[in-house]
Amino acid sequence: MRKVKMSCVCLALGLVLLAAISSEAHPHAPGTPQTCCFDFFKGKIPVNKIKKIEKLDSRCANPGFLVTTEKKQICLREDLTSELEND
Repeated sequence: MRKVKMSCVCLALGLVLLAAISSEAHPHAPGTPQTCCFDFFKGKIPVNKIKKIEKLDSRCANPGFLVTTEKKQICLREDLTSELEND
């Protein structure tokens, strides 16, 4: 009797683990943007410090750009020209 109960418990636990592993509810499920910004930089960025500019995914709530400099990544709102500082 005890072996049967243990087998049922192991089977149930195995099925729960299998369901959890094969679940579609992943943190970055297909169809969700990988990078979105919620806070945007309000200062000036020297143009000569910029290494790369990427447009944020169109599915992000706030449109904008991710600017990569030598030291960090900065979020800029969609009209980024006002934050760029020409030398």
